[in-house]
Amino acid sequence: MIEKLFLTLATLALLHAAYSTYEHLSLLKALGKPEGSLPLDIVYESILALILGLLGASLNAPPLKDITWASEMKKRTIDGMDSRLGFAHYKSRGKFLFASPHDGKI
Repeated sequence: MIEKLFLTLATLALLHAAYSTYEHLSLLKALGKPEGSLPLDIVYESILALILGLLGASLNAPPLKDITWASEMKKRTIDGMDSRLGFAHYKSRGKFLFASPHDGKI
């Protein structure tokens, strides 16, 4: 439950920071000073939104799965693993695939 709250707060804070940036840049443009840095409160709000978003996404993620060979073999049988094809080679097909049409082999 708290992870969804963090994600919602992060989204709202990021949208507010974006709107504040737009207002600030509009004000600078109206004053004829297009250069200038963003106020620190907008920067801090953006960083806070990033941290809240990362925390909310981390808490909202499902638990990690075990990816070892032993856990993979729990899902499969030895018969299923041994029934795979062996080493496949294409040497015998090469003469037919790469033969020119004038050879008459095709």
